[in-house]
Amino acid sequence: MKDPKIVKVSWYDAEEIGEVGWNSLADQKKAAKKPPPLMRSVGFLIYEGNLHVSLLSTLGDKEASTLEKIPQGMIVEIVELSPLRAD
Repeated sequence: MKDPKIVKVSWYDAEEIGEVGWNSLADQKKAAKKPPPLMRSVGFLIYEGNLHVSLLSTLGDKEASTLEKIPQGMIVEIVELSPLRAD
């Protein structure tokens, strides 16, 4: 198997704010205006489709790490990373 591209994906995460039970409406309105957290994931790009991309952090011949799926609608950019070159 040819090694997939190694990429950095920048994406906005979904977020739920507040405590169990009742929360202050004023606090929730203030929190509603703040942008969601910007996340960055790095890994082997093993799938890129219309709905999502899939990354693996570790890849072997027959085994792999857990799979991370990121919805396309949350992605800001995907940057292909260059391997280091030994001089």
